[in-house]
Amino acid sequence: MNPLTTTLNLYYRSSRLLLLAAPALDLGLRLFLANVFFKSGLTKIQTWDSTLYLFREEYKVPLLPPDFAAYLGTGAELALPVLLVFGLLGRFAALGLTILNAVAAYSYYDQLSEAGLNQHLYWGLLLAVLLLHGLGKWSADEWLEKRLHRG
Repeated sequence: MNPLTTTLNLYYRSSRLLLLAAPALDLGLRLFLANVFFKSGLTKIQTWDSTLYLFREEYKVPLLPPDFAAYLGTGAELALPVLLVFGLLGRFAALGLTILNAVAAYSYYDQLSEAGLNQHLYWGLLLAVLLLHGLGKWSADEWLEKRLHRG
């Protein structure tokens, strides 16, 4: 083998080692996003009167009555992160949180600082990774899909 072929083979073999870390990264991403949205939901239920006030007076959620939007948004922030943690119906959870994130950013866009808007964009990008690539090998979805295709 010539030196270039040897170097390329070494590069590609060592690059494959990085794939071993992918499930841990997928899990870390799921836990990070679940934490962000779940804490937001907990804050909303701890100060429910304030939450209802904000949805009625501050947030401009399109198409939905404010009280319904408050219940729906809070329920989503509490339920969908649990699905992400376990990796169960993960793409559904990621899509739901993506919609919630987009509606939240839109609803109080004029009140968001540049840093706040960037935070929503960041969460949206991370959710897009889960939505498009799946939740990884350490997920209930992966386990269930293997079991379903086996029979």
